[in-house]
Amino acid sequence: MKKFILMIVLSVSFFFKSFADEGMWLPMLLGKQVYDKMVKMGLTLTKDQLYNINKASLKDAIIIFGGGCTGEIVSPKGLIFTNHHCGYEAIAGASTVDHNYLKDGFYAGNMAEEIPSNITVQFLLRIDDVTDEVMKELEGLTGEERVKKQNEVMAAINKRMSEPEKHIETRVNSLFKGNQFLAFVYQRYIDVRLVGAPPESVGKFGGDTDNWEWPRHTGDYSIFRVYADANGAPAAYSENNIPLKPKWYLPVSLKPLKQNEFSMIWGYPGSTNRYESSYGIKIATDIDNPSLVKLRAVRLKYMFEQMKNDPAVKLQLASSYAGIANYWKFFDGETKQLLKYHIYEKKKEFEDKFQEWAKDKPEFANILADWAKAYDAWRPYAKNRKYLIEGINGSPLIRFCGSLLRVERALVTPGEPAAGVKKMLEAASEQRQEFLKEENKPSDQKIVAAITKLFYEDIDEAQHPIGFYATLKNNYGPLDDDATYQKYAADMFSKTMIFDDSSWNAFVANPDGVTLQSDMAFAYASAFFTNYLSKYAQYYTTFRAANDEFGRLYMKGIMQMDPAKAKMMYPDATFTMRVSYGSVKPYHPKDAVFYDYVTTSKGILEKYKAGDYEFDLPAKQIELLKKRDFGQYMDPERKDLVIDFITTNDITGGNSGSPVINGKGELIGLAFDGNYEALSHKLQFDKDLNRTICVDIRYVLWCIDKLGGAKNIIDELTLVK
Repeated sequence: MKKFILMIVLSVSFFFKSFADEGMWLPMLLGKQVYDKMVKMGLTLTKDQLYNINKASLKDAIIIFGGGCTGEIVSPKGLIFTNHHCGYEAIAGASTVDHNYLKDGFYAGNMAEEIPSNITVQFLLRIDDVTDEVMKELEGLTGEERVKKQNEVMAAINKRMSEPEKHIETRVNSLFKGNQFLAFVYQRYIDVRLVGAPPESVGKFGGDTDNWEWPRHTGDYSIFRVYADANGAPAAYSENNIPLKPKWYLPVSLKPLKQNEFSMIWGYPGSTNRYESSYGIKIATDIDNPSLVKLRAVRLKYMFEQMKNDPAVKLQLASSYAGIANYWKFFDGETKQLLKYHIYEKKKEFEDKFQEWAKDKPEFANILADWAKAYDAWRPYAKNRKYLIEGINGSPLIRFCGSLLRVERALVTPGEPAAGVKKMLEAASEQRQEFLKEENKPSDQKIVAAITKLFYEDIDEAQHPIGFYATLKNNYGPLDDDATYQKYAADMFSKTMIFDDSSWNAFVANPDGVTLQSDMAFAYASAFFTNYLSKYAQYYTTFRAANDEFGRLYMKGIMQMDPAKAKMMYPDATFTMRVSYGSVKPYHPKDAVFYDYVTTSKGILEKYKAGDYEFDLPAKQIELLKKRDFGQYMDPERKDLVIDFITTNDITGGNSGSPVINGKGELIGLAFDGNYEALSHKLQFDKDLNRTICVDIRYVLWCIDKLGGAKNIIDELTLVK
């Protein structure tokens, strides 16, 4: 099996070869070829300094921050740097209208002022190869049977290798589309406190307009601290907890940033599918992405209408809005780039070559033909699923009502124990309280009206919930009239018991299925979710199993296709620790256009618009920048304060907050975005246009020190000049 695993890191043909700085490499499998190239580009650290499970190494400074970001330890007292948008929910949660830390910023003057949060962080302890164990159990299995068994085996390993009492968690990941399995062992710390954040106008400068764009001038950072008990072990929040003493932390560089300077990015890239088939590209550009973009645009429109006029609503919806907007623009850009650069055609061209090679090999000869059939069988229902997830489920009210389906089942199932129903209703009541805190009825009501009409217009009539639209027409008016849906939504929001404490409490006290089924909001959710679950979910399950199976076999075949041309290959991102290498470098996005590799305070002042929702700045910052009060953070070559910079590193979502590190292991910036011209990166890396957008660490420190007056934080860092 070891020989087989080694072969997995090889690829054949241009389709899979690693171009330029492409690759999200597993640190434990950093091969000689990749490491030697990193050294040639400027890395001075040894392999053991990068990754070692027996002694401290750089990997010990890299953490999973929250549920989907990366952070890094930057002091011997457990101080964490990450992105502002990664800490956004915690910052908003700590804010009130009177103490609006999201709007005004926040810095703790000492540890006693640090604010508890619900954030947790995870440190990677080690990575174990469990391929043999998993593969032995999967021998001879295919399709849904294989998927089911694989999940069971992985769950068993996770349980065996975890130690809940020590907050040690294991997660087995499938790599190379089910051809390799690695167990990642983490330790989770649960007392994480907010230390500092810039005003939102700094941390989110440029807003949605600049999102995914270069040049940028965004101070996308926030600061937290991880605490432990007196023995350094994870512990729930307590005043007796002390800052964690880390195994490794990153020194911070104040040195000038130069073109072609080596850069590493460590972190937890969420997901890529670089080895996707042409069929997957086609359904993404034809159905999945356009549907997502269209439906999220509706949600953003009505949320923004409420947010722009009321600071309290802006605080309430800020985190949700930011998440929806981020990937609305991403998938719009991804579609455009996939079409512009003819990725479907390039995938198809390679598949034709594969088919020619595979035609006399029984194991691989029919993969592509059968794969096409699987997509053809699923395609008629793909839009229905996307409209359910991004449209119907995009309403917070309907999403909460959907969670009540299991309560309904319990109520109408003969012999269901009363204790079980009571427990479900207690949990539902808690969830309802959380929902009500975040619910904005005016925007949600408009969302429901709009998505109900879009579902009617865009989804095949045969796939509509039976009788739903006929009833709607009879009671509220013509189905091509916006007013019909608006009246229906208004009626729903005024009559549902979800918003009425007395009605809800009465239902909980005397629960019965008829009362729940008669509620307009629940009836709506039930109609759409049950329609999908009872008729179409089975098609998706079958499709997913077939897609996974053909993807696994296709990759296995590619690895055997032309070993003579084999080159190093990396696994897709799976929110597991990876390192990418690259350099600080400008680019030409199109004819006659050149983008420099840094932006400066000059650009901030050029973009600044007093009072603007996206381009306003604190008056103090404008004053300091105009005075050119840059202190020790000024770039001596630019004679200015560098704000952001770009590198050729390969990253994706999940890398938000990742440290950008120079060849000596020093922090030079925080990765926070990709560039619009290369938004196809989840499916295809562009060796010429791909850039990672980073906030320069000197701008972060300037904001902390000069703008925020938090010299106590600066004094805690190890600065390298």
